[in-house]
Amino acid sequence: MQVKDLQARQGKVEIVLEIAEKGEVREFEKFGKKGKVCSCKAKDDTGNIILSLWNEQVDKIKVGDKVKVTNGYVGEWQGEKQLSTGKFGTLEVLEAEDEPVYTNVPPEQRPEADLGSEIPQMKDFPNLDVDELSDDVVKDEEYIG
Repeated sequence: MQVKDLQARQGKVEIVLEIAEKGEVREFEKFGKKGKVCSCKAKDDTGNIILSLWNEQVDKIKVGDKVKVTNGYVGEWQGEKQLSTGKFGTLEVLEAEDEPVYTNVPPEQRPEADLGSEIPQMKDFPNLDVDELSDDVVKDEEYIG
């Protein structure tokens, strides 16, 4: 499905969009519960549409993200179509702008990860001992006696 095909009052919408702009986050209270809502400009190759983000979606989605709406609903406000996940739909981030996805890139062409200080050191594993005969063999004294 594409933006150009969407009609007001249409349900069961499944579409992939890119978040082009993210509006101001508004907080509200309804039936004693607090929530958040934000309107975004989302696009595909055929056009733009307003995408409403609710609650946890507001913090999850960033400009540049590619998202998939499943079981969405198209409403209309002041003559403009608006897409929402509503009560029964879902919104999934397919690709985040700041986290590139290397699907068809051979491993040797991928950039190296900077693991920094997250690599555990041998001192972090007091029960492990490297066998003197081979650097490849590690035994756990607790289980091998």
